[in-house]
Amino acid sequence: MFQALNLRALMTPANLRMLGAPVFIIMVLSMMVLPLPAFALDVFFTFNIAISVMVMLVAMYTKKPLEFSVFPTVLLVTTLLRLALNVASTRIVLLEGHTGPDAAGKVIEAFGHFLVGGNTAIGLVVFVILVLINFVVVTKGAGRIAEVSARFTLDAMPGKQMAIDADLNAGLVDEAEAKRRRKEVAQESEFYGAMDGASKFVRGDAVAGILILLINILGGLMVGIVQHDMDAGVAIETYTLLTIGDGLVAQIPALIISVAAGMVVSRVGDESDIGNLVIAQVFSNPQVLMLTAGIIGVLGLIPGMPNLVFILIAGLLGWLAWRRMGDAGRDAVEGARTAPEAAAALEPPAENLEASWNDVAPVDVLGLEVGYRLIPMVDKGQDGELLKRIRGLRKKFAQDVGFLSAPVHIRDNLELKPNAYRIALKGVEIGNGEAYPGQFLAINPGRVTGPLAGRETRDPAFDLPAFWIDAGQREQAHALGYTVVDASTVVATHLNHLILSHAAELLGRQETQALLDHIGKNTPKLVEDLVPALLSVSTVQRVLQNLLEEGVNIRDMRTIIEILAENAPRTQDPLELTSRVRQGLGRSILQSLFPGNAEIQVMALDPSLERILGQAVGAGGGEGGVIEPSLADGLLRHAAEVAQRQEDIGLPPVLLVPPQLRWLLSRFLRRAVPSLKVIANSEVPETRTIRVTAMVGGAAR
Repeated sequence: MFQALNLRALMTPANLRMLGAPVFIIMVLSMMVLPLPAFALDVFFTFNIAISVMVMLVAMYTKKPLEFSVFPTVLLVTTLLRLALNVASTRIVLLEGHTGPDAAGKVIEAFGHFLVGGNTAIGLVVFVILVLINFVVVTKGAGRIAEVSARFTLDAMPGKQMAIDADLNAGLVDEAEAKRRRKEVAQESEFYGAMDGASKFVRGDAVAGILILLINILGGLMVGIVQHDMDAGVAIETYTLLTIGDGLVAQIPALIISVAAGMVVSRVGDESDIGNLVIAQVFSNPQVLMLTAGIIGVLGLIPGMPNLVFILIAGLLGWLAWRRMGDAGRDAVEGARTAPEAAAALEPPAENLEASWNDVAPVDVLGLEVGYRLIPMVDKGQDGELLKRIRGLRKKFAQDVGFLSAPVHIRDNLELKPNAYRIALKGVEIGNGEAYPGQFLAINPGRVTGPLAGRETRDPAFDLPAFWIDAGQREQAHALGYTVVDASTVVATHLNHLILSHAAELLGRQETQALLDHIGKNTPKLVEDLVPALLSVSTVQRVLQNLLEEGVNIRDMRTIIEILAENAPRTQDPLELTSRVRQGLGRSILQSLFPGNAEIQVMALDPSLERILGQAVGAGGGEGGVIEPSLADGLLRHAAEVAQRQEDIGLPPVLLVPPQLRWLLSRFLRRAVPSLKVIANSEVPETRTIRVTAMVGGAAR
């Protein structure tokens, strides 16, 4: 009973389908070594013809090649089946051919007598013609198409993958759709590569058919004359007809399969099957049909021509053209009649229109609008170079800053100048510029040895003097000391500069939660102990934004979370928590400003100015003090001068201040001297040596 249950479990439809292919292959291979009766040959030859017709019909009704991705395998299996049948039929023809024309079954007899009238010469000619059509015309053409398609598909694969990545980065598709499209691109390249190799099966089958025909005729003559004492003429007629019938019954399905392969690899477009495409594109134009009918009709009037046939075909084409013109006229009249009704249906009275939440369009976090001349730079169909740059800078931003920014939504804007672009953050413009595709921007870094002939402008990212030049001037610009970049790099650099400078605004609640979830995958307990047990997501977001506003990356989230968890029980103030985090990140902050273990050369406050500012902070309560206006003006002016001197001698402008003054001075000096970094004494590691190179405040009082 247990064995019966196991057998019943194995005989499920799913298991039977899994066993079908191995059993069929083993059966085909067995036909090459095991003798088959004539009736079995009739069954398999008929099955071979049916399979070939079925494959051709499937190829005709397939809308795109990947819907028939198993075709290369089918091509191999059907070729193997035909060769196995040739071997089996050869065996039975040589063994039983002397008994009569039906020795190898009724199918071979029918193909040998009915299709060629029992004439061996005609049979040989027909067989050779079929082989030539299959081998020289259909198979060779289909193989060439498959080879070229495979080559171009493989060459286009990186561009398609980058276009998918660009759509994903721009938010046009989700991860599931991008994964599906990547899989489809890979399958397409594999399909055409397989078709390129599978076409060799059919060519080899055609060569094998010719060789088998010659071997069967010669072998049959030897067997009939030597072993069965047949008359030479009778042996030639008998074995040749059997061999021709065997060859035709194999070559006709081979030709059908070759035609199916040609239809699969030669189709263009995937909106309909081949039959509908041919009818729609060949027989849909009434002018073409009418002209063809006229030409055929004129030829039919020439004396000596088959007038009846030509005039009949011309009349049929003329009638079809008349029907097409009538259908087009009726469609136009019906369209004109129903257009007002359709417009009325689509445009209900204004008083019936009700506002809905669908009318509220969300604002893109990051947007890039381009003029029409810049569209090729962002067109995925043209493999726009700017799309690659944006994908790369967004990835680099995530690696350098520590979180994944919102995707950049790109759209064209006809209101902009043709070569202009506009960068917006949450719907508000934060930058704009112009770019000229095909030209290069030569930027003057301050050490050039001569001018350039070109369109004078300013670098949109860093406001440096520059020239738009032609491609032929690149070498000259390099020789003169200019930094030369292409148009897509100009836009990408500008976008990257603005994204970095607005990193704090890009870190929203959603990005903060996604960042915490990402950290929680590796250290779940660390995140759970902080959020929401000790701090809310909004407080963590505010601390991270404070860091980003001052150019501190948040890559070391583990250290940040540990410091927040340690100090959150004592304070919930984001500014105080930010100061604690900065102290914990002091080593990395100083490392970004002064790489290695070199001496830290910084600016410092004049002692008297430091005392006055300390009193202002104490009077204001905490870190929110107010600086007297005249003192503030002098401080700004002198800080800018000292910072510029630091930059001139190749040092980063860094101001070292007491911890209680750091937030006040950082916020105050940031607008006037964006490059100035303000650090607290407590943020400097004990292992680093400090040397004050300049004092701020001596001229500020």
